[in-house]
Amino acid sequence: MSAHFVTALAASAEAASGQHYPHGALYIVATPIGNLADISLRAMHVLALSDMIACEDTRHTQTLLRAYGIDKSPGQLLALHQHNEAEASMSVIEQLRQGKRIAYVSDAGTPGISDPGARLVAAVREQRLRTIPLPGASSVTALLSVSGVIDSQSTGFVFCGFLPNKPAERDRAVQRLATETRTVVVLEAPHRVEALAAALSSLGTRAVTVGRELTKQFEEVATVAAQDLPAWFAQDANRLRGEFALVLHPLPAAPETAPDHRVLKLLLEQLPLKTAVKLAAEITGEPKNTLYQAALDLKPHKSD
Repeated sequence: MSAHFVTALAASAEAASGQHYPHGALYIVATPIGNLADISLRAMHVLALSDMIACEDTRHTQTLLRAYGIDKSPGQLLALHQHNEAEASMSVIEQLRQGKRIAYVSDAGTPGISDPGARLVAAVREQRLRTIPLPGASSVTALLSVSGVIDSQSTGFVFCGFLPNKPAERDRAVQRLATETRTVVVLEAPHRVEALAAALSSLGTRAVTVGRELTKQFEEVATVAAQDLPAWFAQDANRLRGEFALVLHPLPAAPETAPDHRVLKLLLEQLPLKTAVKLAAEITGEPKNTLYQAALDLKPHKSD
């Protein structure tokens, strides 16, 4: 156990053990994306309590567990990753039917979000077995929180995960993003980030916030214009190291244009107000109530 977590496991038991943890349930457990201290007390307790832990990489997860002082035998760890998720899910379901508590963790962050786990959850829920989320670290929400683009007035964001690896497909994906007005979050691996930067540069002056090695010692967060991304990465070779999340800022809202009431104006010059409004609605398709108010604003008329 790491010296930093000598008391953490005991604290997790004290804080979380009084809660209910049903048998025969799958616990989806978020784990740190880099900084081990980002584990939740509840996550530590559930990992210690679980009869079995299904995981993306058994060696990686065993190292994580040992750092927290959680002792699990190799037989209590089940490899469940993108290449065997369907088959391994059946094994998990069988264990759940026996009343066992099973946790699932990916290598980092929240399972099922651009990580294995989604098909497992779908299979378990299809069998009407219980799934319980344990929220925690996520590179998506971590970077959004320091990008300054999501507030109570925003239209939300779009999560695209990893864009296609093939250049032509990636370029087409970026072309689609060019017309997406909302905030967009994408993820990328270090060996592909230069190619992604080159593709995103076609978005011109659109702002992009880059998050590199989030929560780790060499964390870096910077906002640059999309067209400047290749140059930004080229300035420092270290910027190509680590895992990446990128936030494309929303497109500025188009300025509202004043409604065109030329037809209404011409009709008002020749006809009574109500008649002009009725004809203008038939010609333009605008709502009568809107046109009536516009007519009152344009030209005072006596009611007819």
